Amino acid sequence: MTKEEIIKKLTTIVKPYIQNEEGFKNISENTDFIKDLEINSANLVDIILDVEDEFEIEIDNHSMEQMLSVKATVEVIQAKINA
Repeated sequence: MTKEEIIKKLTTIVKPYIQNEEGFKNISENTDFIKDLEINSANLVDIILDVEDEFEIEIDNHSMEQMLSVKATVEVIQAKINA
């Protein structure tokens, strides 16, 4: 799966949880879930659970702590898919 395919799926997963529509319109690899999209920490957990279901992977606590931006999340997903 390419990085672009992962970002496309991730964008769909994140959309219901965003509080900043303008930030969502400009989503990129550098987008921070909390600062740019104003997603709260409880919803970040929901996103991680949705990512696990969508990509059929298991995310450990260490990886979860890193998943605060699109880029970091894509890196974790790619590493888990390729493991």
